[in-house]
Amino acid sequence: MRVLLAVDGSPCSDAAIEEVAERPWPEGTIIRVLSAFEMPLPPTPEAWALPPRYVEEIEEAGRENARKIVTHAVDQLTKKISAGVTVESKFVVGPPKNVILEEAESWDADLIVLGSHGYNAWERFLLGSVSQGVVSHAKCSVEVARMPKKVA
Repeated sequence: MRVLLAVDGSPCSDAAIEEVAERPWPEGTIIRVLSAFEMPLPPTPEAWALPPRYVEEIEEAGRENARKIVTHAVDQLTKKISAGVTVESKFVVGPPKNVILEEAESWDADLIVLGSHGYNAWERFLLGSVSQGVVSHAKCSVEVARMPKKVA
């Protein structure tokens, strides 16, 4: 079985890691931890106004952050996952929804697991919803993990 675990470093992502870590996977399962980061738009439309290494520095910072995110997820999984299950990691530059869908298809994933931020309709309209986009367009099964509700 091939499980693609998409993470972004948020508490919602931690809930998805926990879901995957707690499950008894069959021997031979491969869990690929994936993090996508999108390059921000430059703060000015005039390219000449940016420092010479602006784009490289932003990309380096994004890669370092993604590396930390996948390392954290892999560490959490390897503490709890059973023997016979392989955990690997990858991070890619690009829009998260597209990266997740393309990776799942090219890697031939059986299942995608990701967290949901639980945005309301207005927030989804403004920010978009990666989990909703993945559920709508994935060619394999998708599990969306939600944060546990806090008991008052």
